[in-house]
Amino acid sequence: MAADVVAWRPAVPGLTEVFHARFTDHVYPAHTHDAWTLLLVDDGAVRYDLDRHPHGASAAAVTLLPPGVPHDGRSQFPGGFRKRVLYLEPATLGEERVGRAVDRPAFADPVLRDRVSRLHAALTPATEDLEAASRLAFVVERLGRHLDRAVAAPDEVRDDRVADRLRDLLDARLVEGLPLEAAAADLGVSATHLVRAFTRRHGLPPHRYLTGRRVDRARRLLLAGMPPADVAQAVGFHDQAHLTRHFRRMLATTPAAYARSA
Repeated sequence: MAADVVAWRPAVPGLTEVFHARFTDHVYPAHTHDAWTLLLVDDGAVRYDLDRHPHGASAAAVTLLPPGVPHDGRSQFPGGFRKRVLYLEPATLGEERVGRAVDRPAFADPVLRDRVSRLHAALTPATEDLEAASRLAFVVERLGRHLDRAVAAPDEVRDDRVADRLRDLLDARLVEGLPLEAAAADLGVSATHLVRAFTRRHGLPPHRYLTGRRVDRARRLLLAGMPPADVAQAVGFHDQAHLTRHFRRMLATTPAAYARSA
């Protein structure tokens, strides 16, 4: 039996686990989870039974298995399969939708697949909390629309007051950051409404605005002589490597080289 497994628990409300695996001949016995299982198959295909009904999962669709419902799993082809899984807390989609997911556990939706894949990319060891929370909110929104049979383009959001208030909150909490759900609750809107309003008003999503403001402050501290490792902590990045990644992306140089240029 050959397997390659990586799993971790991100500090993102609503997510209980991230699980990436490559299986050759592993066969899952029937089991249940206490979370929603959101599955992307990147290579190969999976055959599984959900509530004693046969189904398949492949790269053509996003698969969603509801909590508390028995399912198993095996590779459809001899070469095995590679998958990425997110486990979502039960409340993210609600108990009332479990039956709908049993009836229809797969969605051939390229937009949803892209959103889930981008969420995985955001869930690195140095997770950008605001980015990951924003991407999760849009994934959950689209999943809910599928389960409610109401997938449609969202209405354009024009809410400059809310967008400007969020900008003020981000500026005031530059170092410690701002939980998306808490900000949305304080402002009396949904998380997706908040992100859409901010993006329309200010031309970029909240997490990119916050990162840009942190890099701006880092530049000033570097030119004032503060060591890059201390700068990273002072402006809200996880560590120097995290600062360097964003600094290089925005300025095509490292913090240390930028400081030496002065």
